[in-house]
Amino acid sequence: MNIETSTALRSVLITGADGYIGRQVTAALAADRRRLTTIVAGDLRPVPPDRQLPGVEYLTLDICSPELGRAFETFKIDGVVHLAAVVTPGKKTDRQLEYTIDVLGTENVLKACLQAGVKKIIYTSSGAAYGYHADHSAWLDENDPIRGNAAFAYSHHKRLVEEMLARYRKEHPELEQLIFRPGFILGATTRNQITNLFDQPRIMGLKGADSPFVIIWDQDVVGAILQGIFQGGSGIYNLAGDGVLTLSEMARMLGKPYRALPVGLVTAALWLGKKLGLTQYGPEQVRFLRFRPVLSNRRLKTEFGYIPQKTTREVFEYYLESRRHAD
Repeated sequence: MNIETSTALRSVLITGADGYIGRQVTAALAADRRRLTTIVAGDLRPVPPDRQLPGVEYLTLDICSPELGRAFETFKIDGVVHLAAVVTPGKKTDRQLEYTIDVLGTENVLKACLQAGVKKIIYTSSGAAYGYHADHSAWLDENDPIRGNAAFAYSHHKRLVEEMLARYRKEHPELEQLIFRPGFILGATTRNQITNLFDQPRIMGLKGADSPFVIIWDQDVVGAILQGIFQGGSGIYNLAGDGVLTLSEMARMLGKPYRALPVGLVTAALWLGKKLGLTQYGPEQVRFLRFRPVLSNRRLKTEFGYIPQKTTREVFEYYLESRRHAD
């Protein structure tokens, strides 16, 4: 881990710039660009003119395209914030397409960086890269093994990408890497597979499993990325607020009943539901709740020097308050 860097970034390109975090990073840079001369927001989908921000170059960008390196060269990019990924697949998920975007797309980004002489890449991995395993450490450190389960496309692809990045660190040390592994990202308007649980009339859990969540405020994800751009830093860091919340604690805070069901019953119900086409989720989801990775943020604070503004509990309280105002 190293917080020192000789890389002074002047021109930054964001992949996945029209995604949930990408829009926030782009807006934060547009509002406070400091020494940056060029900010390029790249996304597969064109950003409508009415949502484009002054001082930002918007680019329709396919991270799988062989022409990607030319875009980096055209704008003389020296720093890439790589956010493009399939986070929440649709109901008709395509595992091969997700692999192409997540893994092969990232490999293409790395090759384009080398082709164009990019100095630094900032990559948002995930705590899911650790996988969901019964023998996890109580608190996972960045030195714990990356074991993303093959049953979970997102988890497995993050593992494959991190293994690829490790090879590139050895073979291409000229490309500086800063990697973040966020826990559950939550903000005022977050909508995803996990927040869908909170919309149910009752919160369902598993008997014998606390299902602990470490939460990171979306603005802390943005803040850590900006620190990597403006103040430098390399290495790998978990991104999580202090503390944990169990699923039953979140149910109480939501004011909803919590019911813990037997693991075997839930496994069988999910197997049948997927077989009948009633749900896209199969029995592997039991692991998702049963063996959740709990991320230590010690190195984020002591080595990278970023202190999350909100704890896990404070982020969830903020999310609940935002929901109340939205109703």
